[in-house]
Amino acid sequence: MRLSIGIVGLPNAGKSTLFNALTAAGALTGVYPFATIDPNVGVVPVPDARLERLAEIAGSSKVTPAAVRFVDIAGLVKGASRGEGLGNRFLANIRDVTAICHVVRAFEAPSVAHVADGIDPLRDIETVETELALADLETVESRLERIEREASADPGLRPRARLLGRVVELLAGGGMVWRDQDLRGEHDELGDLFLLTAKPVVYVFNADEDLLEDRERMDVLSAAVAPSQAVFLDASLASELAELPPDDAAEMLDSLGLEATGLSQVIQAAFRALGLHTFLTANANEARAWTIPAGATAVEAAAEVHSDFAQGFVAAEVVDYETLVGAGSWQVARSRGEVRTEGRSYVLRPGDVVEFRFNL
Repeated sequence: MRLSIGIVGLPNAGKSTLFNALTAAGALTGVYPFATIDPNVGVVPVPDARLERLAEIAGSSKVTPAAVRFVDIAGLVKGASRGEGLGNRFLANIRDVTAICHVVRAFEAPSVAHVADGIDPLRDIETVETELALADLETVESRLERIEREASADPGLRPRARLLGRVVELLAGGGMVWRDQDLRGEHDELGDLFLLTAKPVVYVFNADEDLLEDRERMDVLSAAVAPSQAVFLDASLASELAELPPDDAAEMLDSLGLEATGLSQVIQAAFRALGLHTFLTANANEARAWTIPAGATAVEAAAEVHSDFAQGFVAAEVVDYETLVGAGSWQVARSRGEVRTEGRSYVLRPGDVVEFRFNL
């Protein structure tokens, strides 16, 4: 499945710097508002150390990791829902992504201007979320008005009107649909509205050294955005690491006492927010990771690989990655009875290595 993450936030929060760290694409950065006007786009491989080992076992000629499309969207300002700044373009670009990576400034730097007075991450979050809620409110109120008129002649539309009324009430208070547990379960009913506030959000706090060493303050900020995922990193450092050769980057991470790059942290948080995981395939041609929603069945996973695999699905031969590595080959794993034959309704687990059998 295609995963697209829009990087948003106030001007000078570090969005393009983070984008550079994630994509090594060299996007323009600047210490003035709207350094990004047209969105920068980069397709980033998802780090997965398992693939190289899997390629060795299967004798694969190439390795293809899962991929994430990152979109660096112009900075939002207060009033964007009314067209202030680059508001209309900003909001339209967000509608096209699967999830939002909200970059929040949490660093002090007198040389980098802030659109408001002083550094206040929670205030900045509220500014962005208010604009998203106001934009959605206009959309939902317009739809509700039409549904209420039609419901007078068609009582079957009344439940839809009640649902939209609940959404209006939430948005009018500045709430996010994604955070509302009850409305999150109405995703299918609300899908045709393409609501900005219904998109899963990962909050990336672009932090300085003081914050990164203050566990208590990080816990407070994490709690403030719960149940969304929170990531704390120094985007400038992450960008620096992205420019280094892998071995040098790993050495620098180790020297700083860090376990993962900014890329890994953000992608892992996005996967958790969206309820995604990967399964693996390997043959002489390719070792590959595929992204699927949690709960996807074997036949749904087969469709990700090729529509023919789903159409003519017979079975899926499945072995856990660690089990396969322990066996050293598919043949040995089969001889030990460690390869399972599963039907179309089998729900894939993270780390499953799969061979699909199909017949057309």
